[in-house]
Amino acid sequence: MRQGWDPRYKIWVEHGEPAPPTPPPVIDNTRQPLMSDMTALLNDLSYIPPNNEHNEPTQGDIGETSNEPTQATRNEFEELYASANEELYPGCDYVTRLDFMAKFTYFKAKGRLTDSIFNEMLEFFQNVFPISKGFKLPPSYYAIKKTFKTIGLGYESIHACEHDCCLFRGDNNKDLDFCPVCNTSRWKDSNTPGKKVPKKVLRYFPIIPRLQRLYKSSHTAKDMIWHATGKCTEPGKMQHPVDGGAWKKFDTKYPDFAKEPRNVRLGLAADGFNPFGNLSQAYNMWPVILTTYNLPPWLCMKESSFMLTLLIPGPKSPGKDIDVYLRPLIEDLKVL
Repeated sequence: MRQGWDPRYKIWVEHGEPAPPTPPPVIDNTRQPLMSDMTALLNDLSYIPPNNEHNEPTQGDIGETSNEPTQATRNEFEELYASANEELYPGCDYVTRLDFMAKFTYFKAKGRLTDSIFNEMLEFFQNVFPISKGFKLPPSYYAIKKTFKTIGLGYESIHACEHDCCLFRGDNNKDLDFCPVCNTSRWKDSNTPGKKVPKKVLRYFPIIPRLQRLYKSSHTAKDMIWHATGKCTEPGKMQHPVDGGAWKKFDTKYPDFAKEPRNVRLGLAADGFNPFGNLSQAYNMWPVILTTYNLPPWLCMKESSFMLTLLIPGPKSPGKDIDVYLRPLIEDLKVL
């Protein structure tokens, strides 16, 4: 009590306790030069199978763009790949132009910088490190977003009724100006000339290309069958949902699904939060997050493995009408 614990005393084996079990594999957090990371990522994403041997539905079959990229898409991707190997300035062998954009955008999100402040910082860098000296800095945040859109890091903006009755999407609703349920106007001001501003907007991050990407990357494809190859073998212990009774009961009920380890198992979570960090404000926003339980336990609950799929707008909780906002996600899950 007076002197505290010996800081070297970390493994509790001095009082008859058993030796600790073998720890799970440790993820190597030491980073290699960013250029190799970005190049490997783009190599994975640019791979196109020579044919569709198993007659699986392509994105073209489900109403999206075809899996076979157009010439314009190929050109954009070639430009992106070139920027992944392009030096930020002559002699720079650690950070490429694409690495700089990715890292700088990360700082923007982490520091909650506004677009205008971000653009001012870029403008300052361009004055300090002029193009004439070989520095290839992006001109604006808009240009960076256009670059990242080529990778596929985008989302869909879907207009919603302010009373959570319906989404203005699909053949029946997408062109309506009033909600078909409560007859409320879709727009903040119906008389505004030009582009009108909707009262409520749902953001949907499509999950099909993101799940496909888990199998495209050489780094994550092997982890997507961990639940079938790396489960706990000690009776009475649970280190992953695969060791639980619910998982085993599901496998018994759906044996055809269970026999293919590449089939995807997802968990869904949703909760409200105040996006302004001020509890005195009543505004409430709801993210819907998917967790991929195919992955090993030290990855499936890691923040970088979470998939944000929906951002349900406020100002209040959707309550029982959350099913209205889940429809884009449910439709994609049915396709999958």
